[in-house]
Amino acid sequence: MPQAPTITVVYCLLALLAALGVIQLGRCSARLRQRRVGAASRSGMGGGLCLAIAVLMGALLLNLHTYQRLSYEQPVAQLHLQAVADQRFQATLTRGNATPRVFELAGDEFQLDARVLKWRAWANLLGFDALFRLERLSGRYRDIDDEQNRPRSVIALDETEPGVNAFALARRMPDWARLVDARYGSATYLPMADGAAYDIALTQSGLIARPANGAARAAIDRW
Repeated sequence: MPQAPTITVVYCLLALLAALGVIQLGRCSARLRQRRVGAASRSGMGGGLCLAIAVLMGALLLNLHTYQRLSYEQPVAQLHLQAVADQRFQATLTRGNATPRVFELAGDEFQLDARVLKWRAWANLLGFDALFRLERLSGRYRDIDDEQNRPRSVIALDETEPGVNAFALARRMPDWARLVDARYGSATYLPMADGAAYDIALTQSGLIARPANGAARAAIDRW
């Protein structure tokens, strides 16, 4: 996928090409007034070709940009697991450059919950990415009887949000909230295993977790 600076340069080149096409069409008009039909034809064909190429390439780049925006994923966290007993794991949650946090989870699977604010598609294409706030990390049992009777573990992750609280603004400012498509809870869960590591990201529609090492992939294969 082309990087943003590369796309910017290409858009500049396309604008230059379109400008050249307009200039050539202007020359075509001037030469027609001078009754220089041959020169006018050459200028008209050259200008039309430049504009056609610019429009075609612009449409392709716009489609690429649309796909890139709508498929963009924000890294959220990394989760590393170490078994400490049967159905008990030490979970290390790392978020960016923040200090890793260590918890103990009971169960067969972990579940990470977040509150998500999703923008409307046109706002997303303008550069507004989905916002999130991690709320809790919990362990869950694969067996329903275990889920109902075994000890459970739930850790609150919600922290005071620095600066402007977008979720609160969406509630209090209806005009601003028109940019918002939905506010909802999203969760992802995968099996826990000794030594397993997972990368967690936020797509434009919710949380997603992927295995980051062989232990995690093997756990998913056995799931």
